[in-house]
Amino acid sequence: MRTLRLVTRGSPLALWQAHALKDALTGADPAMPEPEIVIVRTTGDKVRDRALSEVGGKGVFTKEIDHYVLHDEADIAVHSMKDVETVFDAGLVLASMLPRADPRDAFLSTVAASIADLPRGAVVGSSSIRRKAQMLRARPDLEVVLFRGNVDTRLAKLAAGEVSATLLAMAGLDRLGRASEATAVLDADEMLPAAGQGAVGMTCRADDSALIDLLAGIDHRETHIMVDAERAVLARLDGSCQTPVAAHARLDGARLTLDALVLSEDGSRHAAASREGDVADGIALGDDAGRELLGAAGADLFGSRVP
Repeated sequence: MRTLRLVTRGSPLALWQAHALKDALTGADPAMPEPEIVIVRTTGDKVRDRALSEVGGKGVFTKEIDHYVLHDEADIAVHSMKDVETVFDAGLVLASMLPRADPRDAFLSTVAASIADLPRGAVVGSSSIRRKAQMLRARPDLEVVLFRGNVDTRLAKLAAGEVSATLLAMAGLDRLGRASEATAVLDADEMLPAAGQGAVGMTCRADDSALIDLLAGIDHRETHIMVDAERAVLARLDGSCQTPVAAHARLDGARLTLDALVLSEDGSRHAAASREGDVADGIALGDDAGRELLGAAGADLFGSRVP
């Protein structure tokens, strides 16, 4: 058996995800040689003084990692699914997902217990236009400023008083053992999560059938169903870092419920859509919700793509 090479970014959270995959693989086959972790510093990691939309969109974190797989410098790329674009490079396949963690956002503040409690005009740090738009929708008086860096960096900036509050994925705080630092966990009706938030996915070469089969053996079906439905919304909207889009699916037995939202960057306009149906129709439900949003959002958000 070959030694598998797992390629990832080098942040503490990215390394947690790579080790989680490593544990899942060796747990499924104890005879497997211990996988090797290959660390890559992407453009998104290097450039932190600009918004992601200015340096290549959310794919700036994933494409350079996938490049290693495409050129046989690694076997599996480990991704946070909220960073993965809906269209893959030719030759790649999304083969598997690990069990999803809490998909919700966490509110962290040194001055307030909730978004509603923030002082008028308070400065909030965020690198996500989805979070920015929803914050401004609820509190248009707030000032939302660019806040890049890994979890530890952003928590240090908050503690230093650079901003009054920030928002982070609860899954990341949980995985890093820092869940207690969340001031509040935001339910989806207050802050709808990003598509794929809390899920870890793996890409590999499409012609590596043995590896695809191996990864299928550790795939978490429920997570895959939910994330596929959420990503179908993005695919229909051509979702990127340019337009604030949120999507959140839940399973109840054989039923899937999906909520989706698109906003203007300043939060002043929005369109929402919800769907419910059989889990087997999750992708179709997401696509249909995306169609509704595409028509309802207006030409100023999607230009000539509005039907």
